[in-house]
Amino acid sequence: MTRTRPLAALIALCLLTCAARAADERVPAWGLGPFIKVDAANPVLGPKDSLFLDPMSGRMTAWEKDNVFNPAAVVRNGRLCVLYRAEDDSGDGIGKHTSRIGLAVSTDAKNFRRLPTPALYPGNDDQKAYDWPGGCEDPRLVETEEGGYILTYTAWNRQTARLCVATSPDLVRWTKRGSAFARAGGGRYRDAWSKSASIVCRLKGDRLIAARIGGKLWMYWGEGQVHVASSLNGTDWEPVTDAKGELLTVLAPRAGLFDSNLTEPGPPALLTEKGIVLLYNGKNDPQRGDPSIPANAYSAGQALFDASNPARLLARTDKCFLTPQRPYELSGQYQGGTVFIEGLVRFHGRWWLYYGTADSHVAVARTEG
Repeated sequence: MTRTRPLAALIALCLLTCAARAADERVPAWGLGPFIKVDAANPVLGPKDSLFLDPMSGRMTAWEKDNVFNPAAVVRNGRLCVLYRAEDDSGDGIGKHTSRIGLAVSTDAKNFRRLPTPALYPGNDDQKAYDWPGGCEDPRLVETEEGGYILTYTAWNRQTARLCVATSPDLVRWTKRGSAFARAGGGRYRDAWSKSASIVCRLKGDRLIAARIGGKLWMYWGEGQVHVASSLNGTDWEPVTDAKGELLTVLAPRAGLFDSNLTEPGPPALLTEKGIVLLYNGKNDPQRGDPSIPANAYSAGQALFDASNPARLLARTDKCFLTPQRPYELSGQYQGGTVFIEGLVRFHGRWWLYYGTADSHVAVARTEG
């Protein structure tokens, strides 16, 4: 006997199919995806009244009370682990809270159990001049061949943003290594504005392992324009410069498109047979941007770089493959609307992409397989 599907189910199936086709059109043959937002579970993380004893103030602090967003992700021991940015209620407005990095664990990529205290945060250590009072922001995470972890994050003292590095054997115990560029160029970049680093990885089973190209690790970094840097040890990085000794730009804003205002690296870049695939964030300019996307909205694009020369751009999408559409992506702390990608993992036979929404929540999109 043939059963007739309920009208609501048919409509839902049609919408999902249309969304998949639309997303597929925006993903080139060399890219990753298409990604479909997991609407039934989103947002997967949000603010919570968790308390811990803040070492800077000496008071019990609701460290993730106001906003939870911009996540990194990795698979460890068969579980999906997300490191996310959490803001307390100490301030009002973007950049005026104190940020700390929390850890959440899942067995299905959608439902998470959080650790009650932050994993990385400002303390009375040798980095407090860099990360207090603004905190530790916007993590990106990769695994090393040996099984340890390298975390890049922004240290924010409410004066200068600095790209910093921390390492861990288990995602719980972290050692701050300081500015990624502290020793580069004779200290030239130590106090320069820097953030957002995507280290190049290769897929080994379900693990994204930091990859060496020409004996070095590589990363894409920057806010506004994307630059590239290399490292021998994963903690000390040397920016690549052009013939004039200036930072080499490998990805810049483009008029009329979703990334017309700025470009910014997303999750770890992936070394594939076609080249290095970088998923990145683009901001739409109010005057010279894409008129089909809200002004100042953050959407996601893809770029392909030469596998043997990470500074050489081969291709780039003109259309974003994810953009703010859902209420939780369009309403929150950031009023322009945000799909800000930072966490990418291979888990249970699919790619899962974690992103911040309106600087307020964490959501996820996934591939079909």
